[in-house]
Amino acid sequence: MTKLHRRTLLGAAGAATLATPAIAQAPVTFAGRTIEFVIPFAEAGGSDVWARFLAPFLSRHLPGQPNVIVRNVPGGGSITGSNDWAQRARPDGSSLFGPSASTHLPFLLGDRRVRYDYANWTPVIVSPTGGVVWVSTRTGITDGADIARLRGQELVFPSQGATGFDLVPILALHLLGLNVRYVFGMRGRGEARIAVERGDGSIDHQTTPAYLSQVVPLVQAGQGVPLFSYGLPDAQGNIQRDPSFPDIPTFEEVYQRMHNRAPEGQAYEAYRAASIAAFAGQKPAVLLKSTPAPIIAAYRRAFEDMVADPELKARGETVLGVYPQAVGDAAESLYRHATTISPEAREWARNFLTTHHNVRF
Repeated sequence: MTKLHRRTLLGAAGAATLATPAIAQAPVTFAGRTIEFVIPFAEAGGSDVWARFLAPFLSRHLPGQPNVIVRNVPGGGSITGSNDWAQRARPDGSSLFGPSASTHLPFLLGDRRVRYDYANWTPVIVSPTGGVVWVSTRTGITDGADIARLRGQELVFPSQGATGFDLVPILALHLLGLNVRYVFGMRGRGEARIAVERGDGSIDHQTTPAYLSQVVPLVQAGQGVPLFSYGLPDAQGNIQRDPSFPDIPTFEEVYQRMHNRAPEGQAYEAYRAASIAAFAGQKPAVLLKSTPAPIIAAYRRAFEDMVADPELKARGETVLGVYPQAVGDAAESLYRHATTISPEAREWARNFLTTHHNVRF
C-alpha cells in the first residue's frame, strides 16, 4: 500500500496539484502517522468525551491503523479553536475537527467573531442528540397536555445566554406565546436545573443524557412535567419524535395543538435551523473539503465501519445515546440542515435577539 506522507500530499504547489490520476488511484494508508482530532472545548466536556470515545475506534478502522489523539483548543465558546483550525489545518487527512452546537449557532447568526465557513468542510459522521423542555409542577400543571394553562402566568427560565444553546427554547417558547422571563448568567444547564428544583426558576430544558439522569427522577417524584422535545428530522427533513422520548410530543405537535395550525414563517424557520444545529446535528466530525478525494473516502469508510463495530454498539449507548449515527449520505444531509439558515430567517433571529434581549451584532 502507498503511504501518504505529508510531503507527498502537499508537494511544492499544494495538495490540489497532487490529485494526479496515479496518486488518486493509490490505496490510502495512514500507517505510522498520528491523526489529531481537534475539539474546540476543554477536557471532560461533552464533545471531549465524545471524541475520546470515538478515537480508538477511528484508529482501528482507518487504513494503516494510525494513532488518533484528541487535542483540545478551548476558548471563546468554541469560536477560538474553530477559527484556528479553519486557518491552520492542512488538507492531508492528518487532522479532523469536532465542532458542536456552540460552534454552529454563532455561524448561523452571523457572529462577527466567526472566521470559519461550514461550506469549506465536509462531514464524515454526525452524532445527534435530543432535548426536552420541562416545567416545575409549582406552575400548577401536572400534565404536559395542559401547557395552554401556562399562558396566564410568568415563567422564569434560568439561562446561560440568549445566543448560545438556550436560543432554541427561547425561540420555541416565543412561538408558543408563553410569557417567559429569562435570568441570564447560569454557568451551565446543571446550575439552571438546580435553580428550578429549588424554586428560583420554573421552566428549563436539558439534553437527552441530563434529562434522563437528572429530570426523569423529578418527573417520577411528581416535581416536574415534560412539555415537548425538539425531535429529529427524517431523511426528508420532516421532524419526528425523538426515539429517546417516544411519549413526549415534539415542539411542532404542541404548536399545532395550541394554535390549530402548523408552525411556519421566518420565526419558525429560525427556530428550526437553531434546533437542528443544536440537537439533531450537534456533533459532526469534519475534514477540509479540499482534502484529496481518496483520503475523504478512506475516512468515510472508516466511520461507516466504526458505527457497525460490535464493540462500539455494545459500549456506545452511554456516550452516543440511542440515536443512529449518521454516516455517508445521511451525514451529508444532516450536516447541511444543521449548518444552513436562509438570509431572511437569520435576519429575523438577529432582530428578535436585539429587540427582546438587547443582543448587539
